[in-house]
Amino acid sequence: MECRNPTLQSSNSSNQTAEDDDQPATRRIQRLQLHLNPPVVPRENVLELLSCAAKAKLSVNTQQLSDYMRGKHRDIQERIFDYYKSRPDLQTPVEISMDEHRELCMRQLLGLVREAGIRPFGYVADDPAMYFAVAEAVGSVDMSLGTKMAVQYSLWGGSVLNLGTKKHRDKYYEGIDNLEYTGCFAMTELHHGSNVQGLQTVATFDPLTDEFIIDTPNDGAIKWWIGNAAVHGKFATVFAKLMLPTHDTKGVSDMGVHAFIVPIRDLKTHRTLPGIEIHDCGHKVGLNGVDNGALRFRSVRIPRDNLLNRFGDVSRDGKYSSPLPSINKRFAATLGELVGGRVALAYSSVGVLKVASTIAIRYSLLRHQFGPPKQPEVSILDYQSHQHKLMPMLASTYAFHFSTLYLVEKYSEMKKSHDEEVVGDVHALSAGLKAYVTSYTAKSLSICRESCGGHGRSSENNQFSTSWKLSQVAGDLLKQYQQKFQGGTLAVTWNYLRESMNSFLSQPNPVTARWESEDHLRDPNFQLDAFRYRTSRLLHSVAVRLRKHSKNLGSFGAWNRCLNHLLTLAESHIESVILARFIQSVQSCPDPSSRAALKLVCDLYALDRIWNDIGTYRNVDYMAPNKAKAIHKLTEYLSFQVRNIAKELVDAFDLPDEVTRAPIGMQSTAEAYSQYTQNVGF
Repeated sequence: MECRNPTLQSSNSSNQTAEDDDQPATRRIQRLQLHLNPPVVPRENVLELLSCAAKAKLSVNTQQLSDYMRGKHRDIQERIFDYYKSRPDLQTPVEISMDEHRELCMRQLLGLVREAGIRPFGYVADDPAMYFAVAEAVGSVDMSLGTKMAVQYSLWGGSVLNLGTKKHRDKYYEGIDNLEYTGCFAMTELHHGSNVQGLQTVATFDPLTDEFIIDTPNDGAIKWWIGNAAVHGKFATVFAKLMLPTHDTKGVSDMGVHAFIVPIRDLKTHRTLPGIEIHDCGHKVGLNGVDNGALRFRSVRIPRDNLLNRFGDVSRDGKYSSPLPSINKRFAATLGELVGGRVALAYSSVGVLKVASTIAIRYSLLRHQFGPPKQPEVSILDYQSHQHKLMPMLASTYAFHFSTLYLVEKYSEMKKSHDEEVVGDVHALSAGLKAYVTSYTAKSLSICRESCGGHGRSSENNQFSTSWKLSQVAGDLLKQYQQKFQGGTLAVTWNYLRESMNSFLSQPNPVTARWESEDHLRDPNFQLDAFRYRTSRLLHSVAVRLRKHSKNLGSFGAWNRCLNHLLTLAESHIESVILARFIQSVQSCPDPSSRAALKLVCDLYALDRIWNDIGTYRNVDYMAPNKAKAIHKLTEYLSFQVRNIAKELVDAFDLPDEVTRAPIGMQSTAEAYSQYTQNVGF
């Protein structure tokens, strides 16, 4: 028997690749041929896998893999790491108070901009991919620093760039860029978060003084959890309902939510301005270097020019004008320009996941416990239960890396082209990836902490702390479903629904449902087909349920009744997109050893997801019992194979030692244990 290394070829479909999705006719002919002449698949193939697992280990060129992962922005990330490494006074210590951490984060950001000469604001509009690379590196140094930078440049600065006009950019750009004008992004209220159209803060135009009057009408309208507000912010982009006086019985007309620049502190004395009330939100579970605060406005007057007027303006005589015809369209355009925040959150979450998985895996490789009688203890990562926790997580980290990198590329394209199809695609993709990746990261941090045992609870291990709209994705999918059966066109991200819906409407093939060879299960076409079949089935079934319940419950009641179903649909679709991007990234990798390693990791990601939802496939006979069992065995085998190269895989993230310092990192395990025992008095 000969052990097989991961390969991009498939014996069942040797000429098939993921690109065959563009040739449905060819694929159908190939499938029909396979139906008529099914290959003989020895059942012992899968059973042999585990017995040869220990013999097969890939040789991975870590440097080549790292170069492929980090791409063209590696140099600026190295500059950032080198700068903070050269400044010990700007490195976040293990034990630090909230007030000290806040001031340190401000000094870290000032040092980056004024000493290191890295100006992130210039990249926000001109080179978003570069900005996100900077954000990833800065967030790796200190998550609080990464968040503070995002508030300053992506949110406060981004709102001025994207929602304002030339007069705002001319007035504020330089101050935002050099940190003279530190600012906040005041959208969230105590009673309103995601439902931005329901915000209660009002901005009423006074034609006598040519000013807007900003008011917080009740406690529920207090702006809450506003980054930079408690200590450092001097300005705030405040989202409020624009109210214009009228001569009818109502007295005012609500023109919808708009954004306004509101000074909150004196530029010279830094004292809070009249009418502004600022409350410190205090100590948090994590990210204590970010000074979150609450803002209340009591008849605060601002000039009319402080309205960010790209999508709506008010003239001196109180007349409203807009290039967009309705409140809903203006609101959609406003929020659409802020989609960069979603992109940043999804992308930065992957950075957090890289750090956490690196710490947990390195610890698990060096921590030894128990073993065969009278033999040395084994690494805890050699235990199957530990592999089951960490190896699929490592595979997911790689999958998320390539999918969020693709999201950044699409976002950059959107900012340059303003193509409506790309805009819609980025909105849906960013909503899905943001929700999915951040949720997965939050859960994974807990697993990583547990995987480090007692050391995971050490204060030194600050990387496991975290303060981190799938329903929108489900809604977009339903629109695409409707267009599919009404002859409409499908957006880029949903193109695969054309073929997969046709596959769903036909019965599962009884021959392919029993195929269980390693080559077949590791064929990217099989994996993508399985993911997309699941999504198509969920889409069809939830559409039927919504139609049924809408008759008695109305549209909102039906949506709420089917919400769990809709969220499952959205997650399934996002997983399909992630896998498709991962497969393409594997096939595009120029280095053979890196490509083989990525193929192994990609297969683990795909088959682990299929196995986790195997009941769905079994219920409709998409997979026979023997095939389900083979997937389970192969997943265990792949997990073991990934464990064999786990060190190389996390080393390829190329994170600085200062970032992954606990419970191991710059020190050897023996030194860490020595220091630990001294600290606790052993």
